[in-house]
Amino acid sequence: MNRYVKVFAILSVGLLALLLGIVHPVTANESSSVTAIDILLEPDAAMVNRAETANQRLLKEFPKGFVLGKTHHPHISCLQRYVRTADLDKVYAAVGKVLAEEKPIGWKLKAYRYYYLPWKDVGLAGIVIEPTDDLIRYQKKLIDAVAPFTVETGTAAAYVTTKEDPDINQPTIDYVKDFVPNETGKKFNPHVTIGLASEDYLKKMLEEKFEPFTFSPVGASVYHLGNFGTARTKLKSWELKP
Repeated sequence: MNRYVKVFAILSVGLLALLLGIVHPVTANESSSVTAIDILLEPDAAMVNRAETANQRLLKEFPKGFVLGKTHHPHISCLQRYVRTADLDKVYAAVGKVLAEEKPIGWKLKAYRYYYLPWKDVGLAGIVIEPTDDLIRYQKKLIDAVAPFTVETGTAAAYVTTKEDPDINQPTIDYVKDFVPNETGKKFNPHVTIGLASEDYLKKMLEEKFEPFTFSPVGASVYHLGNFGTARTKLKSWELKP
């Protein structure tokens, strides 16, 4: 567990912030000249089915959790950054060039265990993926490609909000600001988040035998981020080709 605590600590703090009401509300006076984005890989049906099945299982035990679907699509976050909104088209073009060089559709990735990050009696769970040289190299190319369009930080106005989820917590804002270098290179721990449940339930779940499986990316996207770093609104997508 120690290996993953640092990586996912921000999400635990964010959960605490939500429950305690320590949030940063978006106001009409804040600028939207900066957009918080997630450059991600979309997995094939093998991973999506496993993630959604696990999500439904967790929801039965913890109905207050989130549902994987259109606004919480199973994905592998490769890079989260603040970029100038006016430069989004340039960001898309830069990502497209990296995808043309790397061709992720040919990669074979291995999912090998569940994890959860505890907070009191609740845990945030996910499926852990073995990092590969391909993933680390791809991430480095993305960082370099979008660097000319990034800004150091943003505010809550850089995120997607809804009537149901109107606030952005400070840990989310800080996490994206520090994604590089905190979650990159040798520190990159790819995963697919599957939901929330009680810690007691997740302890039993982790004791069960996990059957490792392989899968491949089938798409890539740039998403507009929401609270807790969720991929909320698809801004641009690519169908991967050999």
